[in-house]
Formats: sequence, C-alpha cells, structure tokens
Amino acid sequence: MMDNIKNMLGDQLSPYLIQHAKNPVNWYPWSEEAFIKAKREDKPIFLSIGYSTCHWCHVMAHESFEDLEVAQLLNESFISIKVDREERPDIDGVYMTVCQLMTGSGGWPLTILMTPDKKPFFAGTYFPKETRFGKIGLIELLERVKTMWKIQKDELLYSADQISTALQNIDQESPGALLDKKTLEKAFEELQSRFDKDKGGFGTRPKFPTPHNLIFLLRYWKRTGEKSALEMVKKTLLSMRRGGIYDHVGFGIHRYSMDNEWLVPHFEKMLYDQALVAIACVETFQATEMEEFKTMAEEIFTYLRRDMTSPEGGFYSAEDADSEGEEGKFYLWKKEELQEVLNEEQAKLLIMAYNIEQDGNYFEESTGQKTKLNILHLKENFSDIAWKASISELELTNQLEKARKILLKHRSKRVRPHKDDKILTDWNGLVIAALSKGYQSTNNVNLLKMAKDATDFVLLYLKKANGRLLHAYRDGKASLDGFLTDYSFFIWGLIELYEATFNVFYLKTALDLQEMQIIDFWDDNIGGFYLTAKYSEELLTRQKDLYDGALPSGNSIAFLNLLRLSYLTGNHELEKKADILSRVFTEGILKHPSSYTQMLIGVDFMIGPTFSVVIAGDKNAPDTQQLVNYIRVKYIPNKTFILRNTENHPPEIDAYTDFLKYFDKSDDKATAYVCANQTCKPATRDVGKLLELLDSKWS
Repeated sequence: MMDNIKNMLGDQLSPYLIQHAKNPVNWYPWSEEAFIKAKREDKPIFLSIGYSTCHWCHVMAHESFEDLEVAQLLNESFISIKVDREERPDIDGVYMTVCQLMTGSGGWPLTILMTPDKKPFFAGTYFPKETRFGKIGLIELLERVKTMWKIQKDELLYSADQISTALQNIDQESPGALLDKKTLEKAFEELQSRFDKDKGGFGTRPKFPTPHNLIFLLRYWKRTGEKSALEMVKKTLLSMRRGGIYDHVGFGIHRYSMDNEWLVPHFEKMLYDQALVAIACVETFQATEMEEFKTMAEEIFTYLRRDMTSPEGGFYSAEDADSEGEEGKFYLWKKEELQEVLNEEQAKLLIMAYNIEQDGNYFEESTGQKTKLNILHLKENFSDIAWKASISELELTNQLEKARKILLKHRSKRVRPHKDDKILTDWNGLVIAALSKGYQSTNNVNLLKMAKDATDFVLLYLKKANGRLLHAYRDGKASLDGFLTDYSFFIWGLIELYEATFNVFYLKTALDLQEMQIIDFWDDNIGGFYLTAKYSEELLTRQKDLYDGALPSGNSIAFLNLLRLSYLTGNHELEKKADILSRVFTEGILKHPSSYTQMLIGVDFMIGPTFSVVIAGDKNAPDTQQLVNYIRVKYIPNKTFILRNTENHPPEIDAYTDFLKYFDKSDDKATAYVCANQTCKPATRDVGKLLELLDSKWS
C-alpha cells in the first residue's frame, strides 16, 4: 500500500522541504491543491512547520515522518502539509501565534491540526512517536483526532471557529501617546534586573545573543553616561567571545547557549545572528576602542566570506547543528586528537588556553554524562594565560593562531553540517548593513566589496521588473513575494551602504523601496506595517509584528529607516509616517519595553539629540577624506551622514534632498555642517571643532 504514495515536495526550492521529499508521508507544500483535496475527501490538515537547520525538526522527522506506521496513519486520515518557516514567515507567524495562544509557548517544529478552511483546533511543537513521560505521542494524538473527526467533528469545527476569532482579535492596536525618555529608562531597568553579572547576558538558560538589546544599551549609555549600561554590553560580548557559543576554530556565533555560562551551544549557525552580533561588536569597538570587539567582528566576517557566500555574492541562510546524525560532532574535539594534529608545544598551549579535559567538558544533553569530547572555550583573557605559560602575550597569540589554522584545515576533512543554501533578501539586508558598518569603522575594503556584491545580487536576482522584491532564491530560481522584513532589512542595508560609499544610487534605491513598502504594506486605517503586502495570499489574519525577538521586527527597523531617510532627504512625510508608527504599538511597548529594544533604538533617534552631518568637498580630496574618516570611526549612533561631492556640478545628491544646495566648500576647502534637532551650528573645517559639535548634548 505504501508503494503508491506520491510525495509532492521533490520539485520545491526550499532545502527543508526537499529534506522531506523522500518521506513515506504524502507531504504537500502549502498550496490550494492540498486544501481542495482536504475538502473533497473531508479530512483534517496536519501542518508541520520547521526549517532545515532545526535540530528537533530533524529528530521528529527521523522518529516519525520516516516511520511507516506514522506515515500510514497520516496518509489515510489527514492531508499533510510541510512549510519552511524561513520561506513562509507569514504562515509561520499566524500559526505560531495560535500555538502561543493555545499553549502559552511555541517553537519548532510547530505542529498544527486544522480544518480544510485553514482554521486550527490543535497546536503544539515536538511530539515523540510514542507517548512517554506524560507527553502524548504523535500516534496517540493522531488516533484521537481521527476518531474525533468522525464522531465529534462539530466540536472540533466550533473550537476552530473560536480560536480563529480570538486570533483575529488578538492584535487590535489602539494608537497611544508618544514614547519618551521614561520608556527608555524603564527598558534599561528591566534589562539591568535580568543581567547576569557573573556570566553576562540576560536571564539564566538558555541564553540567546539578542544583539539589539546590546545595541540599545550602547545608545542608553551614550545618552545618559550610565556606565553600567556599557559594562553590560562589554561583559556580554566578551563572555560570548570566550564561550563555547563562539566557534574558536572557524569563527562565527552559534544559535544560543543551553547553559547560563555560554559554554554548551546549540551548534546551529544562523546568518542573521552573524550580522547582528557583528553590528553590536562594531558599535562597541567604536564606543570603547577596544580591539577585542573589532577582532570579533572581523572574524565573523571572515566566516561569512569563507563559508556562507555564494559564487554570485549572496549569503546563504544557515548551517545545521548536526552532522552524521549527531549534534555538534563537527565542532567537538577529543584531547588525543588535538595532540595528534598539533605539535607538542602547540597542543600544550591550546589545551591549557581552551580548557580541554581528558574526560571532556561536553555533556550529552539527554544523559547528562560527559562524552570525552571538548568544546573549545576560554575562561581567562590572553594576558593571564600568557603569564601562566611564562611566555609573552604576542607569542601566545601567534602560537594559538598557528594551531587554529591547523585545526581548521583538519576539521575541513570532517563531514560538514548541512548548509541551507537558500538566499533570503531580508537576512542579506542585515549582512549588508553589518558589512557597511564594519567598513566604516575599519576601512577594510574587502568588507565594502562583500556588501556591494550582496546588494548587486539582491537587485539582480531578487527584484522584479516592477521594482518589487522577492523573498528567496535558490538553485537559479527566485520565488515568493517579498515580506515586510525583506523591504525593511534591505532598505537598512542600502542606507548603511550609502553612508559607506556616498553612492547616490543606493540612497535612490532605498527611497524607491521605501515608497513601495508604504504603498503595499501600510495600514491606512490605524497605521503601522503588515507583514504581508496587499496582494499577498490571504491567511486567517493579516498580522503586524513589533516584538523584537531573535530577529528585530520589520516594523521596528522600518521605524528607524523612515526617520533616517527623512533626515537624509528633508522629506517630512516620512517622518510623519514614523510618528504614526511609533504610536500604533505604544500600549504593548509600555507594558514590557525591554521586549522592543530595536523599536526603542528608533525612539532614541527620534528623541535626539540627532545629528545631520554634511561634508561639502571634493570626494577624493585629502581634506574631505580627513573629515569623513574622522566621523566614521567615532561612536555617533544618532546621525545621518551625507557627502555633497562638489566635484560634480550640481552634486548628484542635490536631486534627492531639498536642503543641501547652500552647503558648499568654504575658501575652497572641505567644510562640515552639523545640525541637531532642527538647529544648525556654524560650519567648520576644523576636526576639533567638529568633535565638539558632535559631542554636545543639545536640548
């Protein structure tokens, strides 16, 4: 009977769906065909949502979806649909909200049972095949639903209607008052109360990087001079850099730490984590001038360039936690292996520095037992380690770097974790922003090239002829209309790339996409942006998202984009849109402001002091470059930065702003113009005077 099963996932672009193409489950992609079949055969829908580098998605797949008994039950009594959450965040957003509404929590794999009309009546996450430890097994669950669908169908349909109604009412916004400094202060106090003073980060376990918390704290320190805000940022980043959550051999940051010490990670690597952590490192380097943060950012960029860049210049989405069926196997080391690969002196230093144990320091999560495997991690800084080893810090650094390169080459012979090689517009936008910021703070031209190449990729392969963005690209094909985050994150990247290059093309493209985002995503009744466009597939509800979780929300990034583009161009209509947007979500933000730190970064910009900096001069002249480079290396978060290139007549930038035509060189020398909070100060050619203006606390 199973021989006749036809799985419908084989021709999909998503690596996650393709992973399930050979399951005995008769999977359908999300499609009208599946829902028509469910209605015709009067069967409930079994919806499973995950992503290709999700560890527990793999566990459930191996345990249940590759199992003939489970497959037979699903195929006989359900229509089964697989969705890649990274490919369809709109579907995931709706049904994750359902899961949180019904169970109080959520996660992946996400398991939904629903009617052929897409209305859910049951939600959960991972289910074992068989019932154990009080958790219902998938087989028992499916058998119960199968029976209820036959004899209590009306009850299920009623429940589905009630849940759908609750879902549609859950996000009713009530525009409120303007957010102010007190909101910023409350968010700081909430973060401070959760801060782990010993290990860094917030809360206990698991610990996520959540870089926008750190970026917010940097701005709070800049605004108030509150030293503890800066110390929280430094402590957290340094603890992550030293811990097992950081890949000390190949670089890059893992998904999260399963303990409170940043030691044992979930080994998955996500593109967006690399981008956002790199931005936090770059800004902390600018704020502190501590080389450790610059190095950490550069190492993350090295990982992206080496392992996550497509031949065409776009960036892949993620790397799995598992290889050869075991989580972390690619990244773990036995002491004996290190001693075999390295020479005696290198092995001795590395084993001491990175806390390698004979019995291993990695515990198997399911048993709590040591495995003889080790996670490389640091407990001390290099100066203390060098003192213990009776060598100079420089010699220690050189020896460990030689050892690292040897280990990297050796590790490359192992079976590498699966790479999700789809290229997403929104996540690439984050990387473009990070690389552009990295270039501005380090003048590393390789970073600028990577940012330009990725931008060219998106504009060539993920932008339609009508100017609208697409969401995903893989195997030579682009698919799916762009979501809010595709526009918000890519516009952010374009703004940063403009300020890194002063190429007006990037500013023009950002403005064009911002106009399109407003047309296609803006709520004309209340304000704020929907996740999906007006022309997108209609789901149970059209959601707006503001919560800044592992990723900042599309509305939060759009808010700051609108403000920055308004300051760059003098277009006050964009600022008005930002004002409405900030008020739409006031009620939720005021309840728990630390859950919206990316939005509050925009609020901080809105409150000011916010600087508009214009340099008028010949782009390549030394005096112009001196002023430009001086501003770039400083931590001045709330600013927009324009170069009015006087080599051109008129300068190209004049076509996109309504306030620059009077900004010119003075005595034929490059001149800086600084305004803040609608107040302008006298022009200056002096770097010292420029510093004074940009450090002032204007009211």
